[in-house]
Amino acid sequence: MATIKEVAAHAGVTPTTVTNVLRGRGRTGESTRQRVLDAVAHLGYRPNLAARALVERKAPTFALVLTCITNPFYSELMLYVDQAARKHQRYLIVCNTDYEAEKETRFLDEVAGSLSDGVIVANNPGLDVGHLQQIVAQGTPVVLNLWEDPATHPGLPCLAFDGREAGRMATAHLTGLGHRQIGAIIASPKDGIHNLRYLGFRDVIRKARLACPAAAMRFCADTFEGGKAAALDLLSAMPDLTAVFVSNDLAALGVLDAAAQLGRPVPAEISVVSITNIMVSSQSRPALTTVAIPTAAMAARGVELLIEIQERKYDAPPMECVPGLELIVRESTAAPHPRA
Repeated sequence: MATIKEVAAHAGVTPTTVTNVLRGRGRTGESTRQRVLDAVAHLGYRPNLAARALVERKAPTFALVLTCITNPFYSELMLYVDQAARKHQRYLIVCNTDYEAEKETRFLDEVAGSLSDGVIVANNPGLDVGHLQQIVAQGTPVVLNLWEDPATHPGLPCLAFDGREAGRMATAHLTGLGHRQIGAIIASPKDGIHNLRYLGFRDVIRKARLACPAAAMRFCADTFEGGKAAALDLLSAMPDLTAVFVSNDLAALGVLDAAAQLGRPVPAEISVVSITNIMVSSQSRPALTTVAIPTAAMAARGVELLIEIQERKYDAPPMECVPGLELIVRESTAAPHPRA
């Protein structure tokens, strides 16, 4: 394998110039830049990332910690973070914890500060803020992303969106259409990660002076199967419901499947609204009405914030609420139809 010195000799420049060209920094004339790129292509040079990390005492990589990579939301987040990292000449290492806190702890202890020079952690049910603060204290920047409570600082550099407002927006869409018998399916425990979305739902229900008995609520796993099972139970137990609020899209897709299985056409008999706007939500049949959260913007800002922290631009852990919640009205919601 060619070395950087061989590339420099072939191009007639210094190794420093080769480094600057490959990293897009410094001022290099176009003819010189092209000679370097031609030499790289001719010799088949590939940068040694491990050597670079040793020389510069920092790794050209960021780490991303996710709870479940098979959940399409987290797959999309990974894509957006990777795209943002590459714009800053960084590579991405991904840890999929499968909802096991021990995996996250072990990954961070082994990777943070060695293989990775910064960590983005997606908000998750088993979040260990204390351990993340230890990672920060050891010198590795950490950004907590997708925090849902802008009013509460978790004690770490943090990017948030307003989960409670997302719940309000989704539910207000249903009441605005005229629905008065509305159930809810929350894809987490009652006090879990979707709690604020649930509270937003309750805010609108109470403001509209509608009944919301416990019988109209279901809490389930954050999966397609969890949403489907919860909907089969809820719609069978409460056939008079005309609409269902679901706390996220993946569970809502399960709700659509359950409604079809029960012979309850959506939206003719039952409207379904959700939160997230994963890509497949526009491809389901019917397409899902949902409140989009600013996933791509939060991913890009997460990478930027890591770099700003590395450059010591903050004296205290920053917290930002990323705007961009948007109701996307599709085919799964409509005004309630009069009963025969």
